[in-house]
Amino acid sequence: MLDLTYESPKAKTISGATGDWELVIGMEVHAQVATAAKLFSGASTTFGAEPNSNVSFIDAGMPGMLPVINEGCVAQAVRTGLGLKAAINLTSAFDRKNYFYPDLPQGYQISQLYHPIVGEGEVLVEMGDGLARLVRIERIHLEQDAGKLIHDMDPNLSFVDYNRTGVALMEIVSRPDIRGPEEAAAYVLKLRQIMRYLGTCDGNMQNGNLRADVNVSVCRPGDYERYMESQDFSHLGTRCEIKNMNSMRFIQAAIDYEARRQIALLEDGKTVVQETRLYDADKNETRSMRSKEEAHDYRYFPDPDLLPLEIEQAWVDEIEASLPELPDAKKARLMGDYGLSDYDASVLTAEAESAAYFEEVAAASDGKLAANWVLNELFGRLKRDGDKGLSESPVSPAQLGGIISLIQKGDISGKIAKDLFEIVYTEGGDPSQIVEARGMRQVTDTGAIEAAVDEVIAANPDQVEKAKANPKLAGWFVGQVMKATGGKANPKAVNELVAAKLGL
Repeated sequence: MLDLTYESPKAKTISGATGDWELVIGMEVHAQVATAAKLFSGASTTFGAEPNSNVSFIDAGMPGMLPVINEGCVAQAVRTGLGLKAAINLTSAFDRKNYFYPDLPQGYQISQLYHPIVGEGEVLVEMGDGLARLVRIERIHLEQDAGKLIHDMDPNLSFVDYNRTGVALMEIVSRPDIRGPEEAAAYVLKLRQIMRYLGTCDGNMQNGNLRADVNVSVCRPGDYERYMESQDFSHLGTRCEIKNMNSMRFIQAAIDYEARRQIALLEDGKTVVQETRLYDADKNETRSMRSKEEAHDYRYFPDPDLLPLEIEQAWVDEIEASLPELPDAKKARLMGDYGLSDYDASVLTAEAESAAYFEEVAAASDGKLAANWVLNELFGRLKRDGDKGLSESPVSPAQLGGIISLIQKGDISGKIAKDLFEIVYTEGGDPSQIVEARGMRQVTDTGAIEAAVDEVIAANPDQVEKAKANPKLAGWFVGQVMKATGGKANPKAVNELVAAKLGL
């Protein structure tokens, strides 16, 4: 789909008492930048450290401490922007977002409101073979993360861990182009996939390294098209923001609940109030957190301790030249080079690691056969083994490629190959040497196979008559011959000889 030939999916529609409603969704995804140090200090970003052990004087908001920009964070933001086909702003600036909360020791957050480092881009979100939504990216800006409040360690006290304070975040802001819960989850997954390919964010949602604020509104059919023509937001409904979503399943459930809540209000003659809400997974509901703040509520102003950030085009070009092959391009190439289906190529390119593994296997074998073995045999076995990742696979690409090569050369049958795979998976070793040492080589001597066929036919005259009356029963003889030869006979030769001997 690299040529962008696709059909847009239909918007999610909910039937109300007064007619149909459509969903309109925009997202603000907060992705932790993959760097060893924080945005404005040299403190570590390592997850799981002792509480308040990764905190510098700058992070703690000590008087007189001045921030110093981490060039690595800037490079990662540029890299992400380029991966999303976005404009890179050679001049950007940092602002102070002022609010007071226990997990924000400075009393303000350094962010980029007016002059972000990355401008408009796009993401192609595939929803099936030939079906995709092009989601526009409005901007990506860099900002500091806050700390973490802990409320469940003491019934009377709350604790705060400042380890995350000052960690660099990329806030990726989309246009309201997403039209359903499934699309919203697929969009976050696509962003995660691209950033993992780029190495700019590990996408670990359990650790809080990828979180989403979801803006939900509803409108009547036709209103969204009027908005797209005019870019006039008055055609759309009032949006509510659901904060800090870190689960694809919960993102979908929260959107569905919130849309139905808004529809119920509107059909009851009430109005939707623009506000920030939280999702309660236990009760499967959203509830009001606070009224929606505007920029003036935070008293934004340029950070006086940081000069405007100016980068050179030559540096941006250097970063662009180092970009890896990204998921859409890799998928299109695998489909073209190896004749893979859309589904198989999508699964194999979901992670850069699996795509690289497949290509190493396919280098010495047939592409479709390699895909079948990687997806079904290897991935299936890893899943049964406790949902292991590919990095934990005991079978290397060279070993799996060796098994497939033996099939292609006719040295082993498909059934023997599965037995061989199990041996390699559990014991290791070179597939060719295992076949020789254990006598697993397929019998291709037609004389020996013919003798086995003659013996089975001679011992079962009744079955012969039945097979002649119903040719489908010839498979019974094939099974008996394979059993007699320990599964080593060439299946194609057995089928041909059985048919010839029975006169079928």
